[in-house]
Amino acid sequence: MRINERIRISPVRLIDDNNQQLGIVPVTEALERARQAGLDLVEVAPTSSPPVCRIMDYGKFLYQQKRKIKQNLKKQHTVVLKEIRLRPKTDEHDRDIKMHQAEKFLDKGHKVQFTMLFRGREMMFQQQAQDTMDYIVQSLQDKAKPERPPVLLGRRMTMVLVPVKQAEKSST
Repeated sequence: MRINERIRISPVRLIDDNNQQLGIVPVTEALERARQAGLDLVEVAPTSSPPVCRIMDYGKFLYQQKRKIKQNLKKQHTVVLKEIRLRPKTDEHDRDIKMHQAEKFLDKGHKVQFTMLFRGREMMFQQQAQDTMDYIVQSLQDKAKPERPPVLLGRRMTMVLVPVKQAEKSST
């Protein structure tokens, strides 16, 4: 977009501030009409033949563009991944507290990653860890669906749960 004095090609197709086409006019006449209206002459389509110019308040136009961008950013929902760490020997009560925390995260629309950490001889308790993960999925089935089932990578077993409403959106 070019403003006012930088428009050198004559004649131009002119559009007024009410979006009415005024036809093809010389640039000097278009500039004069813009001055009379107290607005700017903006070249909106320089590649067309003849170029298209519009009479508008350019500052107001820029403000509205920035405002649209801000509104679109507000509407965006960023998905946050929250992690909850467990151990194979974590007590039932402690596990339930962590599951309650996971419910809060899921209610807010966040993804939750459960990570089971193994140290030393705890690698022998992989089946117990798998049972714990299955219990978590079963307990939270009304709030979440597994996006990634429990997988053992090295000394970590990880599983990702997504909120039910988010899981339904991604499956459709």
